[in-house]
Amino acid sequence: MFQEMGIAFEVMPADLDERMLDGETPVEFAVRAAKEKWLEVATRLEREGRTPWVVSADTIVVLNDVVMTKPRDRKDAARMLQELSGRTHTVVTGWMVGRLRDKQVVRDTQTSVTFHELTGEQIDGYVSTGEGMDKAGSYAIQEIGAFLVKRIEGDYFNVVGLPISQVVRALIEHGALASDFPGR
Repeated sequence: MFQEMGIAFEVMPADLDERMLDGETPVEFAVRAAKEKWLEVATRLEREGRTPWVVSADTIVVLNDVVMTKPRDRKDAARMLQELSGRTHTVVTGWMVGRLRDKQVVRDTQTSVTFHELTGEQIDGYVSTGEGMDKAGSYAIQEIGAFLVKRIEGDYFNVVGLPISQVVRALIEHGALASDFPGR
């Protein structure tokens, strides 16, 4: 979305162990993961003599307080989709924007997603596309996986992986983008 909005950016993955800590809630986990990613990338950039604004995020799927991460394999993906079938889950994104030695904004965004009742054939067919294999909860709402979803309540882009409106507004509020964005 940044590209479509005319916002220059560079993708820099963070190499972190993304496991929940004992006693951590799903929201705390998503926010901590976003902070850790942000800090790792911001520190790496500072060592290179760069101090740009850094945006990080971590998106998880939560069903009954259980976090569904990326599937290990196709069998795991089918299991997750079966658990989500006909039920409402929450997509939580922890996100952070800022500069290393300057202002930082840390927030979470939550969206409720309800799936249609899915048949075994629909689940197997979707899993066979491979689309959800690198996605939390084993699905991508912005692609073929849209047929799985009966309704959402909240920010659609959060389900895609980044609540872009909220992130861009935080960048404007803190001076990373012009106050008349997208006027420039």
